[in-house]
Amino acid sequence: MVLRRQDMVHRPLRIGTRGSPMALAQTGMVRDRIAAAHPHLAEPGAMELVVVNTVADKVLDRPLSAIGGKGLFTKELEQALFAGEIDLAVHSMKDVETWLPDGLVIASILERDDPRDAFLSLKARSLAELPAGSRVGTSSLRRGAQVLMRRPDLQIVPLRGNANTRIRRLEEGACDATLLAIAGLERLGLAHLAQEVMGTDTMLPAVAQGALGIECRAADQELIDLLQAVACPRTTTALAAERGLLAELDGSCRTPIAALAEIEGDRLTLNGLLFLPDGSAHWATTRSGPAAEAAAIGKEAGADLKAQAGETYRKHLQ
Repeated sequence: MVLRRQDMVHRPLRIGTRGSPMALAQTGMVRDRIAAAHPHLAEPGAMELVVVNTVADKVLDRPLSAIGGKGLFTKELEQALFAGEIDLAVHSMKDVETWLPDGLVIASILERDDPRDAFLSLKARSLAELPAGSRVGTSSLRRGAQVLMRRPDLQIVPLRGNANTRIRRLEEGACDATLLAIAGLERLGLAHLAQEVMGTDTMLPAVAQGALGIECRAADQELIDLLQAVACPRTTTALAAERGLLAELDGSCRTPIAALAEIEGDRLTLNGLLFLPDGSAHWATTRSGPAAEAAAIGKEAGADLKAQAGETYRKHLQ
């Protein structure tokens, strides 16, 4: 289905979203920015939020790596795009798979919020202060590996669900601490719950953490053009480097990978980490170069990590 200008005039622009409080808050932010950029879409009824339930929202008793990976956050939304049930979908870019289905594109990436992770606990003010043997609740292999890399005396226990669910489980005593993206907590008005916002030298973020993206059909050129008004070129460039690293490593939810690209002037610096899930081994890389060559810098960084890890990494993927 191709969205034509007359469609955009005669019916609402349908924005697909997951139904979690976080997803609804993020989609509301995107809708408001689109409305601010295009006043005709600020009129009552000009845009409509369409909630699409995903497998990742329904199956909460198993890690993502065991049920198909992070693509389960986006699969049903992409199916709704193909079926013409929605015109665009809003995603946390860290949940978007490395390769998109043919016929779909990320039309716009918004300005990134704080990419760092936050430490939450009722028993300690920081990861360093947690008593030995404490349980850190997370189903993120990246977070778990970095915790164990620095504190092998801690335990990692599985903790899935949306941010509100994980906070409730922490309060119920399911774990002694957990880690959440500070950007998500800020979007929910819950940033005050963070005991510590962790430096990237302690907890390097997930690829694209803190950034929101808008996906639509590749054939909807008028909509793609319209969405450029809310795109952030700087964030788009940074994510090209980070996702380039991920693509080179064939990154999935079975592989703990962290990366963060930062831009100063026309120069981009990319830091990347690759881990074994138990934190017993890790490999690091830093690459810099012209921001205009972001994707190539990412590819080079990913190749460096793959070469460093060698057979150890290949065995992990099997």
